[in-house]
Amino acid sequence: MSTLMPENPPRFPSSDGGPTLHASDLAALVETHADFVFRSVRRLGVPDAGADDATQQVFLVAQSKLDQIQMGRERAFLFAVAIHTAAHVRRTLARRREVDDAETAYVADGAPLPDEELDQRRARALLDEVLDAMPIDLRPVFVMAELEEMTMAEIAEILGLAPGTVASRLRRARGEFHEQAKRTRARLQHRAQRPPGFHSSTTLAVAGRGVVR
Repeated sequence: MSTLMPENPPRFPSSDGGPTLHASDLAALVETHADFVFRSVRRLGVPDAGADDATQQVFLVAQSKLDQIQMGRERAFLFAVAIHTAAHVRRTLARRREVDDAETAYVADGAPLPDEELDQRRARALLDEVLDAMPIDLRPVFVMAELEEMTMAEIAEILGLAPGTVASRLRRARGEFHEQAKRTRARLQHRAQRPPGFHSSTTLAVAGRGVVR
């Protein structure tokens, strides 16, 4: 497995002197937050093929810095690491000029799937498409606020921004998301062939509420 270390150290949420994690907390940290980290790196632009490696890398960083993770603020710490890990993955993919056609597919293989699972895959693919079209400086704040429901204070601390700047960026991000969603829906409506049972008017609404792994 390749090591996906970020080129620049992530900005970790500061500690106010509260209790921090210990080595004995690592297993619970992974069990509790593995899905959250996986979703985060995917929504920050890591392809499915690299999401497991990126998730593992986030927890490797966390393991080496357990004494910096304040109890009750684990998600904020992990997301800060995820931002930089995902940025490193994107840069690596750009340098290699790799294009994974499977990322735009509605279904990874030809096997029939239950309707609910198929809808979830389509919704996730559509959400990924809209997020990928957003400017990279707007994507993290949108993911944190709208999909992971973090507070403005958490976002400001993770990104190292003033609350007013976060609020302004979030307004821009929401507008950009809706614009990209409209373009995506329009494109889907004009496709000559569409998967049976696909309803583009509702899929983005489902995706916008978050699609679980």
